[in-house]
Amino acid sequence: MGKTISRRSFNRLLLSGFVAAPSLLMSGLPVLASGSRARVVVIGGGFGGATVAKYLKTADPSLAVTLIEPKRVFHTCPMSNSVIGGLRPMSFIAQNYDALRNLHGVEVVQDYATTLDPVKKTVKLKGGRSFGYDRLVVSPGVDFIWDAIAGYSKEAAESTMPHAYEAGPQTELLRRQLLALKDGDKVIIAAPKNPFRCPAAPYERASLIANYLKQHKPKSKIIILDDKEVFTKQDLFMLGWDRLYKGMIEWRSGSFGGHVERLDPAAMTATTEFGDEKGGVINVIPPQKAGRIAFDAGLVDESGWCPVNEVSFESLRHPGIHVIGDAAIVGPMPKSGVSANTQARVLASWLIGSFGGKAPETPDLASLCYSLIAPGYAVSVAGSYSRNEQGISEKPDAVRLTSMEATSQQLAEEAVQSEQWYHAITHDIWR
Repeated sequence: MGKTISRRSFNRLLLSGFVAAPSLLMSGLPVLASGSRARVVVIGGGFGGATVAKYLKTADPSLAVTLIEPKRVFHTCPMSNSVIGGLRPMSFIAQNYDALRNLHGVEVVQDYATTLDPVKKTVKLKGGRSFGYDRLVVSPGVDFIWDAIAGYSKEAAESTMPHAYEAGPQTELLRRQLLALKDGDKVIIAAPKNPFRCPAAPYERASLIANYLKQHKPKSKIIILDDKEVFTKQDLFMLGWDRLYKGMIEWRSGSFGGHVERLDPAAMTATTEFGDEKGGVINVIPPQKAGRIAFDAGLVDESGWCPVNEVSFESLRHPGIHVIGDAAIVGPMPKSGVSANTQARVLASWLIGSFGGKAPETPDLASLCYSLIAPGYAVSVAGSYSRNEQGISEKPDAVRLTSMEATSQQLAEEAVQSEQWYHAITHDIWR
């Protein structure tokens, strides 16, 4: 702990495939002992689903790999806060599936999966088509618990109080609201309890909104109403806020007025135990659960997330179905793009091994999260996780967190590395 990630360590993470097992992925193992052509259907084309589809096809071109994803353009949540803060255009976070389809040979079907039959091993789509599978990978991301806060709804999110936690139209809506904000009006960000997607994102968002306000609307301030008592990289964020945005960002924990009891989209107010807070912009990040298809298929437990075997990511509810990414319960791993990517790499390796009748390896998993506090100022945390039949555990000696004593040059280097990381991981998945 407390040691700044060096450029060498960062590059080593990239070149090692985030601690996955590239040797096994590229080993050309035979497909199915019977010699028949294995069919893998993947639901969800984000950081988890697109990765596993690409790596399966790269490792064994004879596999029939079908990726089901309704979006033709996928906007990444990583770097979307930079769009909200006006540092990058929407095109920067836009990815498509052309390379997966045309270069790697994945069958990409732009439609919604509506019904999974684990007995017949079929997936039915909204458009009427049906696909059989030998193995099914579900990487549906998250859904939102709309009724968790009185007064909030999907309709409110799409009109007045965006969550912007699924990049795309929500990102653009929040950006437009900031542009229209009157100088002096407040920006309120409501952050949920754990677990939720990308636990550092609300605080990076506050930072980059503050960067915009400081330049264009300096009389405005940000209030973060947080349902938690602590948050990830808290000391690093607060140090950055004190240095760059003194007096502009106020964070309230759940026990000190941070719990939002009610929202009024018409009046643009958030009610807490301390009374009403009125905002010119109110960004509500609702509590989350596994994506809808996971519920419809009976893959979730009482927590709202999907329990899995932590070696194979196979559902503990339905054999033959594997769940990765934000929807899955994968030990202490955070719900993030890198987590989903590494889980997908390891799952691809496991599936190739199982199809070839060989005992799969159990490589380590990794997480890596950069947060931009301002242009040229970023902080990060990285971790590694060991796996065995007893589950997944974090390696305490492998955790690397930006030092509180990091120099301006080191923080600037991390900002450069964050962009290098983004280009590397999106190229790894969608190119």
